This record gives sequence, C-alpha cells and structure tokens, in this order.
Amino acid sequence: MTQAPGLYNSFAPLGNVVAMVELVMRLQNRTPGLPGMATYYGKSGLGKTTAAIFAGNKFQAHHVELKSRWTPRHLCEQLMAELGIDAGKRVTVSRMIDMIADQLGKTRRPLMIDEADYLFRHDMVEIARDIYEGSGAPVILIGEEHLPKKLEAYERVHGRMLDWVGAQPGSLDDVGNLAPIYAKGIEVGADLQEEILRASRNSIRRISSNLAKVKEFAATNGLRRVGLSEWGNTEFVQASAPSGRSYAV
Repeated sequence: MTQAPGLYNSFAPLGNVVAMVELVMRLQNRTPGLPGMATYYGKSGLGKTTAAIFAGNKFQAHHVELKSRWTPRHLCEQLMAELGIDAGKRVTVSRMIDMIADQLGKTRRPLMIDEADYLFRHDMVEIARDIYEGSGAPVILIGEEHLPKKLEAYERVHGRMLDWVGAQPGSLDDVGNLAPIYAKGIEVGADLQEEILRASRNSIRRISSNLAKVKEFAATNGLRRVGLSEWGNTEFVQASAPSGRSYAV
C-alpha cells in the first residue's frame, strides 16, 4: 500500500477523492452475488491517483501503478511484493496469480490497479479478472477516459463491473480546499481562485501547481493575501504548452 505524504495526511475533501471513497465502500458492502470489480476513469490531471492513494490508505487497500513496459511477469511480481508474498524466483506466472488471489481472498482487502490502460498489452486485463475471480476481493481499475470503452472488448471483465465512476473536472470548491495545502498561510482571494480554475482548465494537477506558485509569489513579495490586483500580469502554469520563442539575429 502506498504511504501517504503530506497531502493525504491533511485531507482535502476534493470531489474526486470523495467519489473514490464511496466507490470502495460500495464494493466492500455489496450484496452477495453482485460483481466486485469497478472502473475509475478520467482524463490526466483530474487527481485519480491522489484519490486512489487516499482511499487506499483509508481502507488499507493494495495499490499498484502499472508501467508502460511491464509484462505479465512484471505485473505479478509487483503484486506479490505489494502483498508481501515471497515465493522465490522460479515461480510461474500462473502460480503467482493463484498465490495473489489466495492472499487477497484471506484478507479481502481491495486491490487498486492504476494506469490500467497498460493492462491491454499482453492481455494482462485477464490477469486482473483471474485475481478477482480467485479472491472475491474488490478490484478497481483506474485509467484514462476511454478505459471503459476498451473494456467492452473483454466481456468477461466488462460484465464483472459493479460500477463505472468518471473523475470530474476540478471545481471552485476544489481550489478552495487545495489552497490551505499548496498555499499554506496565504489568503488566496476569491477572484484569484476563479482565475486559477480558468487558467488551469479544471485540472487538479495544474490547480495545485498554480496555488504553489501563488505561495512562492507571496513569499517573494512579502504578502499574506494575494488577489488578482496583487497577482497582476504574473503568468500561471498553463494547460497549453508555451509557444516557440524567436530571437533577433
């Protein structure tokens, strides 16, 4: 399970964090006979991993983040390590799947598989289903916006989803909730909060970066409160890449 740094110890009740917590609760408290998998999806920057880490710590869930080049063996080895299973180096992938499922079946702790879009390489998505079937523990796939559509090609996985939850764009409430964390000790004016939301295009990641920039700006200028008038023409961290620069020859 991923350990929580400062953000997760000082909980910001972001909408997407609350949605993830509620999703885990529905899976854990589902009526017997109902499927126990779920998908949490959305565009990059909406705070899906933040939500997963917080919920993971709250429910003592196992959280594994896939990498682009992982093979089925890499996936199983990482899951084994996350679950604290030591089976030596000569264990087959099939045997590792059985051992992972057996351990999860004993603890019934949720399993969160982040960056789940990479599961479609080498058909690793079937490994996630095998682990769920063998354990009965909640399994949540976390990925990008089109993850649910991709899963349609895998009916045996698609049909085991209890729910599909889409991460929502950041809101003005989220800006206010993140301000005490990333701009700690600084009063961020309501007008500046609105401009941060606009400039960040509702991305939780960019909202956090821009609030941190406000704190840096305040420290540089000896301010305790920063509104639009104080901020002036200072640039935000933008959602679009900077345009190319030209130089006089």
